[in-house]
Amino acid sequence: MNTKPPPSSLSPSTSSPFPLTHSLTLHWVSPPPSSNTLFASTTTSSKPPLFRVQNTTNPSNTSLTTTTSTKKFSNSQEQILLTLLQERKTEEAWLVYTQYEHLPGPTCLSRLVSQLSYQNTNEGLTRAQSIIQRLRQERQLHRLDANSLGLLAMAAAKGGHTLYATSIIKSMLKSGYLPHVKSWSSVISRLAGSGDDGPVEAIKLFNSMTRRVRRFSDSEMVKNSRPDTGAYNAVLNACANLGDIKTFLQLFDEMPEFECEPDSLTYNIMIKICARVERKDLLVFVLERIIQKGIPLCMTTLHSLVAAYVGFGDLETAEQMIQAMSEGKKDICRILRESNFEDQYPNEDGVSGKLGNESDVFEKLLPNSIDPSNSEPPELPKVFAPDSRIYTTLMKGYMKVGRVTDMVRMLEAMRHQEDRTGHPDHVTYTTVISAFVKAGSMDKARQVLAEMARIRVPANLITYNILLKGYCQQLQIDKAEDLIRVMISDAGIEPDVVSYNTLIDGCILVDDSAGALAYFNEMRKRGITPTKISYTTLMKAFALSVQPKLANKVFDEMLNDPRVKVDLVAWNMLVEGYCKLGLIDEAKSIIQRMKDTGFYPNVATYGSLAHGIALARKPGEALLLWNEIKERCGMEKEGVESNSSSVPPLLIPDEGLLDTLADICVRAAFFRKALEIVACMEEHGIPPNKTKYKRIYVEMHSRMFTSKHASRARQDRRRERKRAAEAFKFWLGLPNSYYGSEWRLDPVDEDET
Repeated sequence: MNTKPPPSSLSPSTSSPFPLTHSLTLHWVSPPPSSNTLFASTTTSSKPPLFRVQNTTNPSNTSLTTTTSTKKFSNSQEQILLTLLQERKTEEAWLVYTQYEHLPGPTCLSRLVSQLSYQNTNEGLTRAQSIIQRLRQERQLHRLDANSLGLLAMAAAKGGHTLYATSIIKSMLKSGYLPHVKSWSSVISRLAGSGDDGPVEAIKLFNSMTRRVRRFSDSEMVKNSRPDTGAYNAVLNACANLGDIKTFLQLFDEMPEFECEPDSLTYNIMIKICARVERKDLLVFVLERIIQKGIPLCMTTLHSLVAAYVGFGDLETAEQMIQAMSEGKKDICRILRESNFEDQYPNEDGVSGKLGNESDVFEKLLPNSIDPSNSEPPELPKVFAPDSRIYTTLMKGYMKVGRVTDMVRMLEAMRHQEDRTGHPDHVTYTTVISAFVKAGSMDKARQVLAEMARIRVPANLITYNILLKGYCQQLQIDKAEDLIRVMISDAGIEPDVVSYNTLIDGCILVDDSAGALAYFNEMRKRGITPTKISYTTLMKAFALSVQPKLANKVFDEMLNDPRVKVDLVAWNMLVEGYCKLGLIDEAKSIIQRMKDTGFYPNVATYGSLAHGIALARKPGEALLLWNEIKERCGMEKEGVESNSSSVPPLLIPDEGLLDTLADICVRAAFFRKALEIVACMEEHGIPPNKTKYKRIYVEMHSRMFTSKHASRARQDRRRERKRAAEAFKFWLGLPNSYYGSEWRLDPVDEDET
């Protein structure tokens, strides 16, 4: 099937996301370097080829086309390929490209990559990436123009290949290209919504682009790369996801520099960051600011407000807002202000508790919030009736607090709404199904699914995945498998990576590592790309079934997958697998690899290692581990900053880790270290289990220090240990030399010490 391609230098098309008047053009940031960085690809190379830059305004004039040893297409082959591309016959053009051994010219290559990217399919993206890989291997990446690279970055971002898309944009910058704003902003948008350090990388990439644009005094030269409101919204969303209000304000203040005006989405993101930093009192002022600035108000903003109040657990305010909307009222701001007044009632200390360190920032973002008593709350520009999305959001709030009856009652009320926009849709029914699944009522959840089919509201993949998760959590794997078959055969919905991850996790719950591996392999046979969760879940299956070597194999495959970023969870899963068998040396080797790659062990890592040490009965290893933990914990007291990558982050130990170490030390009669550990527990507010330690001491060490036949050196060491033992007994409340008692375990002479 042929896909309509984007415009190129030869054949413009109005359907392209890049308008004809805004074609991507190369501009030098500095004089052309002799060697530049190249694109990250799906494979690594110890000696990457050079990536040189060409002028995309006239690619035929470049003198860097091919080396003398590289053979070209013949003129007839080139013309055939070019004709197919001009006729938008992308599939036929791809076949022609694959039939010949040699590379076509820059124009054909750029157009082919553009059209494959423009298809927005996994197959098209894979083909485009293969061309990039080939050009990289043959040191011919300079053949591609900025249009093709920008479209490839957009396609990769849209397809979920965020790391690959980011590498393209970064390589374009390093090689002298200025990507079109639609290309780099799409990558930032994906980074902002991704996990791990995606939002941080989004902010860094945005700052790199704006710094590069600012270097040009002629704004006309960089007009297509300058950030627009959409780009700012993407990076502001990254700040909101991080709760970074200072960077949010800094970027918000930069918008006029690039002639960008905040729109409704900008303020919707502001609602999000207010919720993120727990400033419920400011939500109404965001709405008022939108009205005051004359920005067109949309239902999305009102939905964001309802979602924010539901997120705070303030269902009463959300209900009042929805009720006012259903009654056709415009005084929503007054209702929300009154809700604020009730929330800000002074506490016992006479302080409302609403002001924080971020107050100055929000006063600049929302100057109307400084003294609201001087102004009347504005009314909405028109009446907004609640739609199904707003009702469903409130239903999710009911579900969260277990008010299933209220949720079902609202569903019935929605069914009888005169306005069809308020009728329940597939999201509404999926919310009800989710509530029943959460309550463990799988039969009722299936009844709702049947009701959806009866009234012809099609269930989607999310609906089925929620049901799958419910069956797996209840260990009903057979019913989950039946549901998969129904989903494929009756609903015509193919399972995705979430479906398989759920099934793999279900197999873990029933201790079926073989089944988990079977689902993992089936997923890949279907062409579904495993995610980080897929790999770590499978590793968990092998770790729990005490098969660390298989977990290690999965981990190695994860390391070699460029689409997945290995995190600390994966490393910890690998450590846990070896510790369950008491293989301390292997576990320590993995931890060293972690450190070498820039990861520092956390409480979970140390906890697994402590359990492994206890299983292997190697108390000496526990002393080494405690010394490392003590050093990491001591940094907090000394006020050491951990901003540098060479300084490990502060560690706050938990009860499980410290209790395990204390148990090991008490059993091994390392009383001084045991006292250090229990002191650390008390410092962190963790109550030590004195009863357990007292039992261990009485059972294992009540007859210590009774031998009369020992060297002087050994007697000295024993004396030191006895002092530590007496101190530990004092802490336990057992009879000791600090406070005498008639109760004694054995008669002890002074000579025995």
